[in-house]
Amino acid sequence: MDELRTQLDFGMVVVLWLVQLVIYPSFLRCDREQLVDWHRRYTQRVGWVIIPLMFGQLPLVAWLTWQHPNVANLAALTALLACWGLTFGVSVPLHRKIDAGDTSGATLERLIHTNWPRTVLWSAACVLGVLAHME
Repeated sequence: MDELRTQLDFGMVVVLWLVQLVIYPSFLRCDREQLVDWHRRYTQRVGWVIIPLMFGQLPLVAWLTWQHPNVANLAALTALLACWGLTFGVSVPLHRKIDAGDTSGATLERLIHTNWPRTVLWSAACVLGVLAHME
């Protein structure tokens, strides 16, 4: 289970850093009229990668935390729950605004800015997962 956890954790870290450093900033460079169509295709396609990772990672970390309630597992689970809250409370609504045609610089900048906490928290969850193996 620890190997699967590491794979899921690392997969999310790679995706989040690519999104944060490459994909979201590229939205600012896209033609705003074409961005809505591209964004819809992007979110649909990236969902095939992110959804299995998220829906595999959270229950696995929750189960491992229940089995081994150490500080690293508890902190990782807390970080993941925060990531889920930010994802569905902030990021998904912003993506829906873009899908609805709001490609303003303010919306795109907010998407980039509010993704930093998710990137950091998912990275921390990965590091904490490695530490949990060591406890």
